[in-house]
Amino acid sequence: MCLILLAWQSHPELALAVAANRDEFHARPAAVVAFWADRPAILAGRDLEALGTWMGVARSGRFAAVTNYRGAREPSAAESRGALVTRFLENSLAAGEYMKSLSPEKYSGFNLLACDGEELWWMSNRDGAPRCLEPGIYGLGNLLLDSPEVEPDKARFRAVLDVAPGIEPLFGTLEPARIVNPQYGTRCSTIFLKAGDGRVRYAERTYGADGTAGETARFEF
Repeated sequence: MCLILLAWQSHPELALAVAANRDEFHARPAAVVAFWADRPAILAGRDLEALGTWMGVARSGRFAAVTNYRGAREPSAAESRGALVTRFLENSLAAGEYMKSLSPEKYSGFNLLACDGEELWWMSNRDGAPRCLEPGIYGLGNLLLDSPEVEPDKARFRAVLDVAPGIEPLFGTLEPARIVNPQYGTRCSTIFLKAGDGRVRYAERTYGADGTAGETARFEF
């Protein structure tokens, strides 16, 4: 299960806090997080098959992330879900406008989160119209937003934010949800913190097929 935990306008120091695990087949090629050479405003890892991304930020502070919907594998999908994130990050549309402009039937089942700095929106092509989210703490896996399966993860996330909302403690909230499997498992964990004044901290830790932690890349801007 992929996992994205978010605190939106609900912390005195942070406008947005995100902790996420990306679960994927280890054989699927991907580039580690970096500013992209062909799109230098985007900071994200990159899927090297479809050339999109599962989660990233722009230098402007825009944020987006996508998860697949469990069991949704339409072979005839016209576009990769990773393009949903990439296009938002390089776009100037407000989050709500962007989501309303999409043609969700072009994609396999997905959940999309997008934040333009003013609003945080969520949509799924398994749940009708896009929704603007109120300030609060949210969890997303491979079902709909705030499904019961993510409640334990949200509780750990909330507890850390209440005490020490730093990079390493937030990595710790993701550990119990990490999948270790030689074929399909957690490929990386990512922390994104956006302060009230717009300053960004972004950290991503990679994992091997045996679960061993690799490098942790850190960015601030």
